[in-house]
Amino acid sequence: MEESSSAPPTTECRHVRRRFPGLPSQIAYARRFVARQLAVSPEVTTATLLTSELATNAITHSDSGRATGKFEVCVRHAPGWARVEVRDLGSTTEAPAPQHRDPYDTAEHGRGLDLVEALASKWGTEPRRDGRGRQVWFELVWDGDDRGSDQPR
Repeated sequence: MEESSSAPPTTECRHVRRRFPGLPSQIAYARRFVARQLAVSPEVTTATLLTSELATNAITHSDSGRATGKFEVCVRHAPGWARVEVRDLGSTTEAPAPQHRDPYDTAEHGRGLDLVEALASKWGTEPRRDGRGRQVWFELVWDGDDRGSDQPR
């Protein structure tokens, strides 16, 4: 599933990325990385939650979670808009998809992409451009400008 970005074409977009070892302990660092980039956004809490879900999926369901595996988080943002991509090393299983679980289901796993689908303005999955895995991304859109978004981070 590939869709065009909803970023305003006339707005300069910032782009930062960071690579993390494919370990469960790194999910907290991925959340903090996104939180720092989107600190002035009213959607920072949603962005960190969804990043946590995608990073968990990357290390649980892809080769990123194997020994020496890695995943990468890329954040693009402009006033009123953000896109977060989690790039993994892929796997032989099918593409990620929401489970659409019953709200009364008490299973501890299987709701990550349901959250992404419910909370993101847009989301999708596609092969990485370098051919080494896939990326799962989400976009968040909000009204108004970010306070202090023109200040360097």
